[in-house]
Amino acid sequence: MGLGPRSPHKVGRRFPAGGKRGRGAKGSGRPSPGRERQPRPPPVGLSERAPDSHPHLSPEALGYFRRALSALKEAPETGEERDLMVHNIMKEVEAQALALSTNRTGSEMLQELLGLSPLKPLCRVWAALRSNLRTVACHRCGVHVLQSALLQLPRLLGSAAEEEEEEKEEDGNDGPTETLEELVLGLAAEVCDDFLFYCGDTHGSFVVRTLLQVLGGTVLESERARPRGSQSSEAQRAPAWECKPADFEVPETFLNRLQDLSSCFLKDIAVFITDKISSFCLQVALQVLHCKLPQFCAHLCNAVISYLSTCSSSVDGSPLLLFLRDQTSSRLLEQVLLVLEPPRLQSLFEEHLQGQLQTLAAHPIANFPLQRLLDAVTTPELAFHCAEPSSRQLACVPLFATLMAYEVYYGLTEEEGAVPAEHQVETASARALGEVTVLGSLLLQHLLHFSTPGLVLRSLGALTGLQLLALAQSPAGSHVLDTILTSPSVTRKQRRRVLQNLKGQYVALACSRHGSRVLDAIWSGAALGARKEIAAELGEKNQELIRDAFGHHVARNVALTTFLKRREAWEQQQGAVAKRRRALNSILED
Repeated sequence: MGLGPRSPHKVGRRFPAGGKRGRGAKGSGRPSPGRERQPRPPPVGLSERAPDSHPHLSPEALGYFRRALSALKEAPETGEERDLMVHNIMKEVEAQALALSTNRTGSEMLQELLGLSPLKPLCRVWAALRSNLRTVACHRCGVHVLQSALLQLPRLLGSAAEEEEEEKEEDGNDGPTETLEELVLGLAAEVCDDFLFYCGDTHGSFVVRTLLQVLGGTVLESERARPRGSQSSEAQRAPAWECKPADFEVPETFLNRLQDLSSCFLKDIAVFITDKISSFCLQVALQVLHCKLPQFCAHLCNAVISYLSTCSSSVDGSPLLLFLRDQTSSRLLEQVLLVLEPPRLQSLFEEHLQGQLQTLAAHPIANFPLQRLLDAVTTPELAFHCAEPSSRQLACVPLFATLMAYEVYYGLTEEEGAVPAEHQVETASARALGEVTVLGSLLLQHLLHFSTPGLVLRSLGALTGLQLLALAQSPAGSHVLDTILTSPSVTRKQRRRVLQNLKGQYVALACSRHGSRVLDAIWSGAALGARKEIAAELGEKNQELIRDAFGHHVARNVALTTFLKRREAWEQQQGAVAKRRRALNSILED
């Protein structure tokens, strides 16, 4: 949902194309020492243009603004001379604002000038564009000018700049100028009057998204970090959980107008769910409202879910499942899942997603919103029918790993309304671990980074050696073991309690593609006593390991031949390695 304005080309001390100064640059020699020379204003009037077309900048005008911007960059950062330069340049900009905005090079320079402009000149340029709002907002270059103007608000709004500018210009006679607040509210009002049009326009929708953020006093990280210059209407699938907002103070009138704009989504909710361009506006609105007006955010989410739930039935469950598989609506549902409150998230899962996780995980589109569901999980007890009775919590790891509910995983048939059966340890121990899914592995890794992952660790400790071996040998499950070894939330004692169940399985681990990698990681962090136990168990099958494609690498890493033939030398070698590791850890901790 990238929203950033295009990046202006860097302008050095250059002149218009051709490389020669020519007639248009006469008198543009080096200024006298101690004084900046201001570029001459462009000739009055623009080049000829056809009726009903955008105004065009003459080459002379374009050259003037290029030189003006370059001179402004080289001028001192403060002082009367710079203020005068800015004032004069922005007066020329005001006179040709529409032509600059709709010219590719001109719009890039205007974006830079807006970033350098004080409050009053910026307001005058903005006011000059208001009568042509639709033209500018829906133009491939003009849209970025409006975005740049809006993104100056964190710098200018609510600061002492407005008062200072008013004091400076009290003696001037530049005519009445609307305040920045009035200009933003006026823009919002015009957008609100034709909301569906602006949201559905390829370029206009960018203005709506930026306006929503500014009204909410929050600029999303996706806006600030997006590579400037891309004009594509297709938003990048940026991880929404990384879009941390940058907040700034806004007047109460902005939040009121934000709510007015957000109410417009409710009038045509079907369009904003199914139309690719319009949907981006609703996604941004949910992010902003979640930060600033959470109750209204919940109201919008409920409207989306309610609409999707009442559409045509799906042959394999809730109608919502159809939209999870759709390219456009699935993106919106990703955002909905991230901003839903936990109780509503729980009911959404139970009413629409329960029993469908494996199917969704295997779908090329539906797996994305499912990942957002896992990101939104705030407690291991959410979902899967393993919270009550408490004995079932011991089975949470197999359920999470396979994305199955308790009854499905253990093949139970329970009547509706019946009291859930207690967990049977003997039955669970006899069952082989089901196939570990990628999303199930990600969920377990996510939970192991919680500040209190005790519930998951107790369930891991309850796995039999063969079940834990199956987890370590799985392409997806092996990463769960990696997380146990590296997560700062897992203590050394908890780690040992889980890994001790692998005793007797080291040879099988060593002879497995993924298990051998897990065993190498265990070995790297093991103390000397644990290394002796591992080496002793592997030594009993030395020849088998040497013949195995993966096992012989483990045998070499463990220095198994030295262990079997020269035990004392092996212990000295491993002791030295352990000492170096402790010294390194001490340095890193410091």
